[in-house]
Amino acid sequence: MSRSNDNWVDRIWYGHSPLVWLFVPLSLLYKAIIAGKAYLYRSGLKKAQRVSVPVIIIGNITAGGTGKTPLTIWLAKNLKERGFTPGIISRGYRGKVGAVPVSANASSDPAVVGDEAILLATASDCLVVVHPDRVAAAIKAIDTGVDVIIADDGLQHSRLARDCEIAVIDGHRGFGNGRLLPAGPLREKPTRLDSVDKVVVQRAAREPREVLRRTSDRRPFHFDLKPISLRRLDGSESRTLAEFTGRKVHAVAGIGNPNRFFRVLEANGLIVKRHPLPDHARILPSDVMFDDDLDVVMTAKDAVKCRFPEAGKCWAVDADVEFEGEGGDMLLQLILDKISAARSAA
Repeated sequence: MSRSNDNWVDRIWYGHSPLVWLFVPLSLLYKAIIAGKAYLYRSGLKKAQRVSVPVIIIGNITAGGTGKTPLTIWLAKNLKERGFTPGIISRGYRGKVGAVPVSANASSDPAVVGDEAILLATASDCLVVVHPDRVAAAIKAIDTGVDVIIADDGLQHSRLARDCEIAVIDGHRGFGNGRLLPAGPLREKPTRLDSVDKVVVQRAAREPREVLRRTSDRRPFHFDLKPISLRRLDGSESRTLAEFTGRKVHAVAGIGNPNRFFRVLEANGLIVKRHPLPDHARILPSDVMFDDDLDVVMTAKDAVKCRFPEAGKCWAVDADVEFEGEGGDMLLQLILDKISAARSAA
């Protein structure tokens, strides 16, 4: 049976657990650290390093899943369609790449480059370079011939100068209890959103409440992740989601917000037996083996970690970003304008 997701952090960050007070002193320390870092860059004691091509940041101000990785894939594909050669840089969360940046591909070891980097490489068909030092990763990517850098989860990496910042927010969970790490999910205060170029909100599977207006009251764009197909992990077949309507399945998810994945499946007519795992969890054979003959479905990000025979008959859900109205076209035009401006200033 699947390991149970230890969701005590969610209860503190998104609930009303009194345990939050145990972490408030550490949040104050964290606040002092990020304030000190901001002062160093603001005063000029530290300077952001500019690389030779435009840099687009896709990030967030909260810990956990918001949808930035699929949005990064969406942007990379759209830039390729317009003749660019984008390169994606990632810190390789939970990977261990060592001192030198490395490229990620379908055969990379998730323990080295992280699961997100493999998904980025396979889904975007772009160069993906992994290293905690985003500047070093960007330079390696540029050396291979890319003409624009997309930094996945780089909003807080101040050492890399950027030409455009896109912040992605979870429209269902929002900012949780509004506290900084570790007492809450915030990496930075919501006022940070006033300085980014655009806020993009991933809606919940159900109709979301109105959230996330910046103090400047610039309204965000909204998108959903729309599942488009299911594929066997052994590559033997692919099905439409409609073929699973009314079918009972086991759903396994080791992502920042597993319940979002489960709700999307349920909204599309699947009867889901939920099996949440910790974010970026290693997937074991025991996590996909059950005492029945029901199909097992999982996210595409989890699927890249399943390299054991027992996973061959599981299904991965592939999804596309779908914007509300003309939001996607407007976001892309904003980014193209930023790229053009950066090239003109170079």
